[in-house]
Amino acid sequence: MSELQLKDLYDGFRDPDTMKAFKKIIDEDAKKLEHPINIMEVCGGHTHTIMKYGIPQLLPDNINFVHGPGCPVCIMPKERIDHAYVLSMQEDVILVTLGDMIKVPGSNGSLQDARSKGADVRFIYSPLDCLKICADNPTKKIIFFAIGFETTTPMTAALIDTVIKQDIKNIYFHINHVTVPEVMRELIDSRDEHVDSYNHQIDAFLGPSHVSVISGSKIYEEFPRDYKKPVVVAGFEPVDVMQSISMIVKQFIENRCELEIEYKRLVSYDGNIKAQELIEKYFEKINLFKWRGLGNIKDSGLKLRDEYSAYDAEVIYKDILPIAEIEDHKLCICGDILRGMASPPECTIFGTACKPNTPIGSCMVSSEGACAAYYKYGNLL
Repeated sequence: MSELQLKDLYDGFRDPDTMKAFKKIIDEDAKKLEHPINIMEVCGGHTHTIMKYGIPQLLPDNINFVHGPGCPVCIMPKERIDHAYVLSMQEDVILVTLGDMIKVPGSNGSLQDARSKGADVRFIYSPLDCLKICADNPTKKIIFFAIGFETTTPMTAALIDTVIKQDIKNIYFHINHVTVPEVMRELIDSRDEHVDSYNHQIDAFLGPSHVSVISGSKIYEEFPRDYKKPVVVAGFEPVDVMQSISMIVKQFIENRCELEIEYKRLVSYDGNIKAQELIEKYFEKINLFKWRGLGNIKDSGLKLRDEYSAYDAEVIYKDILPIAEIEDHKLCICGDILRGMASPPECTIFGTACKPNTPIGSCMVSSEGACAAYYKYGNLL
């Protein structure tokens, strides 16, 4: 038997013939739609796939994408970035975090700027890498600046579990984990001074895939039931996205409104129960969490439970952490982009003052951000 190669796992999901077959099905079904439909892909990974593979160009004019807020780096407000910056500048502190957080601008600069000023800021692929950093630096305080949706929360919980069981005294946590259903609800329900409602912008959702592996598809039940918005949990590959769009269109022409799973090879209704139990053990909801560009959203963030406050950097360093509200750059429209009310090319500084190497807005910072995806693959439009 030949050895399994990584490409064997995705080749079938990038097959041009399969893409063309789904395009034909969608084109025929879309003729039966009573009105155009706007589909929000909540996850930034889906935005990346949609842009990279030119999926908007494969679809008929009456099917549109609305880009959602599903990039954990993009939604991090400046206030939280400033917390990370201040913590990194403390004596004997090593600040550790994931992904693109190094480039996200706060009011004092980014963590990259802090590192250029002498701060010890390190970036890792797994929270458990903190254990080695801790072992190598026993006299330092290791602060893990934890970010992400339900996907990465179990890894933080696993690190906390290990720290407590091994009685490690010099690892602390600044928790910035957020949850998906609350922001989806906010995008449907909210009103502001600029628009009467976001409701007309979103007709259906592509449900996040990796989030759903942990949480299960059950967390989206309320949207078809209470808001009459179909949800199809989609995988990340282009064929996954095309099949999911086809499933959504069929719901509309068959007058159905349901929660469905396209990504059945990994997602179940109940999700990963053990991961959910670990999250529940160490975390609880906070009343309000501020999302960059969206404002405070009720019950959308997590914090360490009070019994673990000895490990909570927000508690330990509360006297030095800034609390002032900070506005985003006046020319940046990331808030409207994250709400699905605008697309990146509508921003006056997109691709000029704001580029991946000089990001002004959060949507340009991360590779999963809508602006970064448009900048990288915009020539496909």
